[in-house]
Amino acid sequence: MRAVYKVAAGALCPPTRLPAADVHRILVCRSVRTLGDSLTLTPLLEELELRFPGAEVDLLSRCPVAAQIYDGRFAVGRVMQVPTHAAGHLLRTVRTLAGMRRQRYDLVIDPDPQSQSGRLLTLLARARWSLGFAGHAKSGALTHMVDSAGSPRHKAKAPVYLLRQALGATAIQDYPAMTLRLDEAELRRGRDMLGRLVGHAGNAKPCIGVFANATGAKRFARDWWERFLAAVERAAPDCTFIEILPATGKSLIGARYPCFYSSDVRKLAAVMAQLALFVGTDSGVMHLASAAGAPTIGLFCVTDPAEWGPYGGCNRAVVATTCDPEQVAAQVIETLQVIRARHA
Repeated sequence: MRAVYKVAAGALCPPTRLPAADVHRILVCRSVRTLGDSLTLTPLLEELELRFPGAEVDLLSRCPVAAQIYDGRFAVGRVMQVPTHAAGHLLRTVRTLAGMRRQRYDLVIDPDPQSQSGRLLTLLARARWSLGFAGHAKSGALTHMVDSAGSPRHKAKAPVYLLRQALGATAIQDYPAMTLRLDEAELRRGRDMLGRLVGHAGNAKPCIGVFANATGAKRFARDWWERFLAAVERAAPDCTFIEILPATGKSLIGARYPCFYSSDVRKLAAVMAQLALFVGTDSGVMHLASAAGAPTIGLFCVTDPAEWGPYGGCNRAVVATTCDPEQVAAQVIETLQVIRARHA
C-alpha cells in the first residue's frame, strides 16, 4: 500500500532518494496523443539510459505513431498504445491496461507536471517505486514526488529534472536534446531523396526546409509566407529550398519549391536531417526536425517558446508576432550564417 506524502516547496518527499541501482524494469506513462508531445519525452529516455544502463524501458502512450518515434532505442521494450479516444474503444483500452498490469516494474514514472491522466495510469501500474511531480495539478500519492514549483518550464526538460531531483543529481547539467535516433541506413535514404528533390546528387548546395502548416491561430497567412520567403531567397541566393508537406499532402505556399510528403515520421525525419536549416511553425513537425538533428527555427505566435521552443545547438525560437516577415527573415539568415561559420 502506498504511503501518502506531503511535499514542501522545492523538496523531494519522502526525503530518501530514488535508488540508483537494482532498477531493471521501468515504465513511463505519458498520456499524450500528438507527435510533438511524444517527442518531448525523448530526453527522458536519454537520461534513463544514462542513469540505468542495462535497464529496459516500456512506454504507455496514446500517440498513434509512438512506436515509430521510440523505435531504434536498444533500451526500449514494449510501446503500449492506449486508444486516442478510450471511451470509444473500451475493450482495446482494457486489454492494453491489463497487459500493462501483468508486468511488475521496479520503477514507474509519471513525467508530466500537469497531466492527471498520466498520474492515473501510473497509479494503476504495479511497481516497487513510483515517481512523479507533486503540485496543485496532481493528485494521488507516489513513493517519490518532486515539487513541480522548481521544475523547468520546457516540456522536454521537466521530465529530466524530475528524475535528476529524485536521484539527487542536482548539480547544474545540460539537458539532453530531443532525438529520434535515426540509423545510418535511414540517413542514407534521406540524403538520396533530398538529392533527387533538389536535382543534384550529393546535395552540394545548402538546402532550407520550410513547413507552413499549424493548428488554429499558430498558422501564418499565405501573404506572410510570401514576403518572408522572398526575403530569405534574396539573402541566401546560393541555397535551395524544399517544402515539407502536412498530413493533407497539399502545399500551403503555392508549390513554390519541390515538395516532400510522407506519412512515416521516420522517413520524414530522415529527409529533414539533411537540411542546412529547417524553418517552420510551432508544430509537431518542428519538433521532429529538431529531433532529426536539423538546425531548427520555430516560428511562434501563440504558445510560449519557453515551454515548446526548440533548444540546443543552433536551434532557435522566434516570436514572429513582434516583427514583420522581413525582420523574421533577417533572423533566419543570421542563424544560417552562424551555422556556416561553425562548419567552415
